[in-house]
Amino acid sequence: MAEFAVNNKIHLAIKTSLFMANYGKELRMRADIRRKGKVEKAMEFTERMKKVQEETEAILRKVQEEMKQ
Repeated sequence: MAEFAVNNKIHLAIKTSLFMANYGKELRMRADIRRKGKVEKAMEFTERMKKVQEETEAILRKVQEEMKQ
């Protein structure tokens, strides 16, 4: 449960959860893991993940520069 809490928390510096930054989707606990739904195409997922990682990197660089001052 502690790991879930840490990975699901919105962090002030990156303005997203660690799970979202790493996997491109929100971390959820579900009772029914066999839920049928739309499956994202690999290329769409890759592009979305690239954008999330670029945004996170930019925010971290900005925070790093602010901490130097």
